[in-house]
Amino acid sequence: MSSDPAATVVVTGAAGWLGQNLVRALAPTRDRVRALVQAPSEAPLLELAGPSVEAVVGDVRDPDAVDRLFADVAGATVVHAAGVIHPDGRTRPFFDVNVGGTQMVLDRARRARAGRFVHISSNSPFGANAAPTDRFDEGSAPNPYLAYGRSKLDAEDLVRRGFGRGDIEAVILRPPWFYGPFQPRRQDRFFSALRRGRFPMVGDGRQQRSMVFTGNLVRACLAAEVADGVAGRAYWVADAEPYELRRIFAGVREALEAEGLAVSGPDAPRLPRRVADLAARADALLQGVDRYVQPVHVLGELRDTIACDIGRARAELGYEPEVSLVDGMRASIMWCLERGRRL
Repeated sequence: MSSDPAATVVVTGAAGWLGQNLVRALAPTRDRVRALVQAPSEAPLLELAGPSVEAVVGDVRDPDAVDRLFADVAGATVVHAAGVIHPDGRTRPFFDVNVGGTQMVLDRARRARAGRFVHISSNSPFGANAAPTDRFDEGSAPNPYLAYGRSKLDAEDLVRRGFGRGDIEAVILRPPWFYGPFQPRRQDRFFSALRRGRFPMVGDGRQQRSMVFTGNLVRACLAAEVADGVAGRAYWVADAEPYELRRIFAGVREALEAEGLAVSGPDAPRLPRRVADLAARADALLQGVDRYVQPVHVLGELRDTIACDIGRARAELGYEPEVSLVDGMRASIMWCLERGRRL
């Protein structure tokens, strides 16, 4: 059983990686898609998705902007996708945006008498798996990884408390590492480094990562909007199975070649795990003094298995990922090439 989709959908983080894909999926079928973007330049590009899209320019932490976002949207579905993943040098934005912004959106959704609230969380509140064969599921205990993980766990707690008070009808989705069209520049750099054999492989590459193609995640959002009996629950959402890190690297190179881009060098230079261990320790020390250095953070995480079981999303949301690694990577690369982005 499922409910009918809402005529109006409110999307925060609409100019982000998920938001861009979600708004374009919603635009042809909804009467109104109210989309929060940060920069004025992002609004007209998003509104090209269709006449139903109404862009609101502002910050998720700004009460005036969020008031405008939620004006006259009673009964609307809300997809809260706004968040900071890699801040510019400091850790404070994790908490200002991911926690403070979530509280602002929850409050305005309650006041507006919005409908289903789909909250986009992360794998980071749960850290890393104990072994490559382990999988996170909905019964796994939180073990947040550094500041980002703590901020996303705090945001989940706010959503759960809002549901518990009867303020909102919430569903939490926990996606891992994204890939797909509308990717940020950091993903371009990842592809470029892998293409030239310059992105490091930590250890033997057998550590596993769950990933999610953006189109698969959009399908999960739409399923979470209408599924009955799921309010108050959280779901892991990813591709069908985790991938070994060496398979991810090989899959990107395979996709690049399939789209006519020559690859060179080794699959990846090897780094011993102890180098990533040092990076992880340095990352923790830096974040302890409010400093965030993205390359150090990414290198520290490359040692880990971060993998999940999507069985509950399949059973209760009817979620089924339709796109797998190489096809999804090819879609990403085609999107980049069509826009003249260099890989």
